[in-house]
Amino acid sequence: MRPVRLALAGAGYRAGMHLRVAARLPELFEVSGVLARGPAAVQRVAPFGVRVHDGLEDLLADRPDVVVTALPAGENERLVAEAVAAGAHVLSETPPAADLDGLRRLWDAVGASGRVHVAEQYPSVPFNAARRALVERGLLGEVTSVQVSSTQHHHAAALVRDLLGRPTGPVEVRAVELTAPLADPVGRAGWSGDATPRPLATTIAVLDLGDGRHGLYDFTETQTRNPLRARRTVVRGTLGEVVDERVVRLVDPRTVVESALVRRQTGWHQDVEGFALQHVSLDGEVLWRNPFAPARLNDEEVAVATVLRSAGEHARGGGPGPYPLAQGAQDHLLGLAIREAAATGRPVRTAREAWS
Repeated sequence: MRPVRLALAGAGYRAGMHLRVAARLPELFEVSGVLARGPAAVQRVAPFGVRVHDGLEDLLADRPDVVVTALPAGENERLVAEAVAAGAHVLSETPPAADLDGLRRLWDAVGASGRVHVAEQYPSVPFNAARRALVERGLLGEVTSVQVSSTQHHHAAALVRDLLGRPTGPVEVRAVELTAPLADPVGRAGWSGDATPRPLATTIAVLDLGDGRHGLYDFTETQTRNPLRARRTVVRGTLGEVVDERVVRLVDPRTVVESALVRRQTGWHQDVEGFALQHVSLDGEVLWRNPFAPARLNDEEVAVATVLRSAGEHARGGGPGPYPLAQGAQDHLLGLAIREAAATGRPVRTAREAWS
């Protein structure tokens, strides 16, 4: 089968990640063009050797399978609606709209089309996918709680909901915001050379999803890249829990066993297979296997490639797609509620929206 033809709208950081992944997997992806306006944007995509357009009509003239939008949220909403109206399949970066009103407008415009998915990659990050496989096998019993301290707002909401079965009903959110000094030596541009601590806010939120299910959100500004703060995921069920890679579970009324999620990584020491993640296993059973090995991709790039490939299969009529707009909209709804609860100090209760 020919590579998936991707058209990108945007020339920022996220668009750059999509372009890098496509360049490393040329047998799977082909970039038909990029919508980039202004000299700076054009210069950012120039190293990838792709065709540059300044309008959506020209971008679609190359007949891509999927249009990937990676634009500021307000502009993204408009372009997604225009692309769908022109008959395109769209993979929207997160969040798909700026605020709740924007989410509702976008859903009214394109929700019924089935042509819009959201590029929410975090559930497809290898260890997150392995935890989901463990949950789906029932090894923890019924999952009741998910704690995420690794990423922010809608991304964290996506992880909580994914491991709880993606509920879409009303949620009550309580949150606090606390500030403390922390060194912040690494950003998107790399190491800053500055180790001076500066005030950074930590938001802690509890999400009550009903039916005994809840999520705990714990995020410090810059934590996604800051090596001075660990990433932590806890999944608790009626028969056990997962804390990062450690698994403890009840296998019969008198027996508790402990295991670990094990990463099989080639390229260490005298291993000459190439540097790539092969799989994640538990007690000798593979829970997740890397479909892109031996390509040299980091874990987030593996997740991005997973989402892109699934979006292409969906556009060609061969799969359900990676992450429907309804799911991305619900994640952003909860992310907005976390922000509001932290800012006001009052509980926020979300309503059941049209996409639910």
